[in-house]
Amino acid sequence: MDIPRKNVTRRRVIRRLVIGTIVVGAVSITTAVTSRLKPASPTVDKATVWIDTVKRGEMLREVRGMGTLVPEALFHVPAPFDGRVANIAVLPGSHVTEDTVLVELRNPDVQQQALDAEWNLQAAESDLLNLKAQSHSARLTQRSNLASLEAQYRNAKAKGDRDEVLYKQGLMLELDYRLSKSTVEELANQLSIEQERAKALSESLDAQLASKETSLRQMRAMVQLRHDQINSLKVRAGASGVLQQVLVQVGQRIGPGADLAIVVQPSKLKAELKIPETLAKDVEMGQLANIDTRNGIIPGRVSRIDPSVLNGSVDIDVRLLGPLPHGARPDLSVDGTIEIERLNNVIFTGRPVTASAGGSITLFKVAAEGKEASRVKVRLGRSSVNTIEVLEGLKAGDRVILSDMSNWDAFDHIRLN
Repeated sequence: MDIPRKNVTRRRVIRRLVIGTIVVGAVSITTAVTSRLKPASPTVDKATVWIDTVKRGEMLREVRGMGTLVPEALFHVPAPFDGRVANIAVLPGSHVTEDTVLVELRNPDVQQQALDAEWNLQAAESDLLNLKAQSHSARLTQRSNLASLEAQYRNAKAKGDRDEVLYKQGLMLELDYRLSKSTVEELANQLSIEQERAKALSESLDAQLASKETSLRQMRAMVQLRHDQINSLKVRAGASGVLQQVLVQVGQRIGPGADLAIVVQPSKLKAELKIPETLAKDVEMGQLANIDTRNGIIPGRVSRIDPSVLNGSVDIDVRLLGPLPHGARPDLSVDGTIEIERLNNVIFTGRPVTASAGGSITLFKVAAEGKEASRVKVRLGRSSVNTIEVLEGLKAGDRVILSDMSNWDAFDHIRLN
């Protein structure tokens, strides 16, 4: 028969309570211990980060900017007069000389002025011929009058000499002698006056002819000017080079002095770089530079620094010192590097992504075995395009991670695999 067991239910409850208490305590202790443990270091693939070695020695400070090749001189071809474009003789890209006709203009007023100048010249030439004929006739008349008066004077002088002899011999009355002598004196005075009149007439005629010839020369110069103006309607390049751009179209009406075309000399180019304003403060005139055309590197020197800032950058011109590589032409995109200075016996490393000159940054320094990296604080100095000076926190031979490690800002240690 079954025998009833006493207190079994009570002992079962007590046992369950004890076991539950033990479990709860163990969980609490485990949780407390776990909460005090540091998080495990994350693992980073070494192939995905940029690791550089800190060096000591000479550091070259440089700044870099994008830019283009531009001509050293642009020859703007202006319109000599207002007119209408009749023809464009040469297309952009063509090689031209000083006498190459680029654009032909049409201006009826200039042509009419040339015709008027020719008619005025012909009329002036006719007037000059007429004046010469009149002058010649006046001179002949004056010479004839003078010759007749001279003959009368000679006759009167001879008669006066004869009468003087007769008067001295007592063969002529004194009254007749005085009349003869008076006639000679009167004719002598008339001859002197007539000679002065002849001289004055000659000078007057010479002055008239000279004035007319001067006027005629002016008209000939005006005719030449008008012909030159007609010829200038065929606008020439004025310089040897390459026609870069034609700024007008056939049928377009343009005013005097308007730009018709631009001629450049492709063998005389310079680099125009855009340097960020934060870096341009260290650029000075005459500094060395290298211009990368993607088809060769050309040495140069800084020749101009724009005094103003445009869109966060400063325009800097570099005069090229070496020969241009094949394919170099205006508006070709280039990369330019300007040498600022050389720092001797300094500690430097590659430039971290987030580094700025004169600031501080934290970097992961790789342990000697290369499997771990720890965060260190580094104070930086002067910077270059790819390198930056280290003032504190690192020494020559240390290896640091230069990549952007912002994803691991919460960790002071990482593992590398």
